[in-house]
Amino acid sequence: MTPGILTVGYEGTTPDRLVTALRESGTRVLVDVRALANSRRPGFAKTALSAALETAGLGYLHLRALGTPAEGRAAARSGRPAEMRRIFAAHMAGTEAQAALANLSDLARQQRVCLLCLEADPTQCHRTLVAEAVGLPVTHLRPTA
Repeated sequence: MTPGILTVGYEGTTPDRLVTALRESGTRVLVDVRALANSRRPGFAKTALSAALETAGLGYLHLRALGTPAEGRAAARSGRPAEMRRIFAAHMAGTEAQAALANLSDLARQQRVCLLCLEADPTQCHRTLVAEAVGLPVTHLRPTA
């Protein structure tokens, strides 16, 4: 396994294309870093997504503590990415987030993991900040619909 961590956003893709991209990348575990692992998009809520991944032979782990707090999500939706990053950085300094980050770091050093969130553009998503905090090279997957 090449050291590194992957990220992916499901905006603009389908569950099938996501699974294909994960398999092609050698991902073993999809790590959901949404604070709320629900979605209006069919197939991307926690239960449906984890079931599809299991069927494909892939693992699923929801690390809620690595999700963006509500006020950070509101800032992102309002087009204030700098504010979102500030709120998220403060959140990441907390005990629960640090424990989840340590768990993720250990896992990423043992097997290929991919962080999941909604945004297609990794520069607009907190998952890039989480991936960079792990301290391994980061690759962004971009499955298309």
